[in-house]
Amino acid sequence: MEDIWIKKWNERYGNEAYAYGEAPNLFFEEKIKELKVGKMLLPAEGEGRNAVFAAKLGWAVFAFDQSNEGKKKALKLAEKNGVSIDYQVNDLAMVNYSKEEFDVIGLIYAHFPAKLKSQYHKILDGYLKIGGTVILEAFSKNNLAYRAKNEKIGGPRDLDSLFSVEEIKADFSNYTIIQLEEKEVELGEGVYHNGKGSVIRFVGQKK
Repeated sequence: MEDIWIKKWNERYGNEAYAYGEAPNLFFEEKIKELKVGKMLLPAEGEGRNAVFAAKLGWAVFAFDQSNEGKKKALKLAEKNGVSIDYQVNDLAMVNYSKEEFDVIGLIYAHFPAKLKSQYHKILDGYLKIGGTVILEAFSKNNLAYRAKNEKIGGPRDLDSLFSVEEIKADFSNYTIIQLEEKEVELGEGVYHNGKGSVIRFVGQKK
């Protein structure tokens, strides 16, 4: 029987339109342009907008998600843009990457289940090289107030699935913080991220 969570994302990604658009997240785009090209991991990558953008810049891109429909759309987008990406349909507990394999991990709206998110961040840390970079943008706990005014901004509805600066500091305590802030942003990403919202932005380098 299909998990309710997976069913939700398969339904969302099963439409012809790209749920969050075909363009990369602006923060992700800005930050990876500053880095030397290498090997990148994108968890919870959905329909592939960030993976395809990175691949166009020359990155070796590896991605995973639990949605088969997300993978189909990602590979379609990659083909449209003349690039290739390695995309697994899997849960983080089942992926088979090597220890310290990646130069960059991009966590763009990777809202893992609340009870697992800190544990998942630690697992992902193991896949990143010493000196490697994490780039994260996700909704903050204060986004609930924005969502109450405008459903179109999107994001989880439960507080524990959202992020705080303190949680990021705790989860990535072995990182040099390059940037960490909570910020009001104006999103225009496809159908599901539209309007003013509150996000956490983090760039950290693994010690």
